[in-house]
Amino acid sequence: MKQRGIRGAITIESNAIKDVEIAVKDLISEIKKQNNYNDSDISHVIFTLTKDINCIYPAKIAREIFESWKYVPMVCFNEMDIEGSLKKCLRILIVINTDCEQNEIRHVYLKGAGKLREDLNKNENTNSGF
Repeated sequence: MKQRGIRGAITIESNAIKDVEIAVKDLISEIKKQNNYNDSDISHVIFTLTKDINCIYPAKIAREIFESWKYVPMVCFNEMDIEGSLKKCLRILIVINTDCEQNEIRHVYLKGAGKLREDLNKNENTNSGF
């Protein structure tokens, strides 16, 4: 079995706990839907946030929303603050144990984050109201 990374990102309406909760739930739910893995296959998760989102740790939210994530190792970091980069953005890297090949992984970019990796984004809901 191999380890594969699933990337995803979503823009967040505001630096409010409720908005971050919605973004975390929507992004993780869509990644799971498109990749059909078991939570027990998750090796670890890395979250990054742009510096304008600092009201709560997304890992805390993930543990509260997804009961099966209780023991998943997660860390949260600030995204590099590059001039002209996308603001109010949550990014995630979910590393799973799988037999899938790299090209079978579906990366998910929602809302304004759809423009980050158009070459990888196979999500038909890129600019949806998720």
